[in-house]
Amino acid sequence: MFGSSKRRVFQPTAYGNSRRSRRIPRWLVLMLSGIVLGAGGLLFLQKSYGPARLTIEQSEQLHYDLNSSNMDKQRLQSQFNQQAHDLKQKTTTVQDQSAQLKKALDQVSKLTAEVQLFADAMPPDPRGTSPGIRAASFRSDDGQLHYQILVMQDKGKTKPFAGEVELVVAGRYANRKSGSIDLPPFPVELEQYSHMGGALPLPEGFTPRQVTIKITEQGSKKLSATRTIRVAP
Repeated sequence: MFGSSKRRVFQPTAYGNSRRSRRIPRWLVLMLSGIVLGAGGLLFLQKSYGPARLTIEQSEQLHYDLNSSNMDKQRLQSQFNQQAHDLKQKTTTVQDQSAQLKKALDQVSKLTAEVQLFADAMPPDPRGTSPGIRAASFRSDDGQLHYQILVMQDKGKTKPFAGEVELVVAGRYANRKSGSIDLPPFPVELEQYSHMGGALPLPEGFTPRQVTIKITEQGSKKLSATRTIRVAP
């Protein structure tokens, strides 16, 4: 009755619960392996076939060159802007000058037409020569003979005239003796008309009375026109 009893030992059955050890899923292993292999391959390709990495000195030099390029760009842009401004100002100046020139040409054309009217209205040379001395005036002042002479050709003559004007002055000296003097000749050129004005010195004490105008063609001593005009008192 009080015999020894045996303790039962627990033995799991086929339908009982059991604890199994956990393992890393196969798909996770494959994914991690792919990531490692891909990263390694990328590093290999970059190192073998990609562009070489810059050193610190090369990087600093690149930054320096970039800054220099930017400064050059700004300088060139500034020069371009200045030149564009100067060009605009010069264009405006040229346009203003062109407008002024056109206005001046219009005035010259108007004055030319008016002068032509006066020229056509001038009486002919009494001798009827062409070129002829259409008008002239003389006055004595401060020992000089002041003159104004208008010489004209007929409209039908298209050949320009070139010659020389000589003034022969008749008058009286301080000792009341009469005489004449030849003043230095001066050139004359014209197509239809030419106006000459100026002053020539007279001998001391000489009072002019009248002046004979003599015009000769260049290279010839033959008179082309002559006229005698009294000196204004």
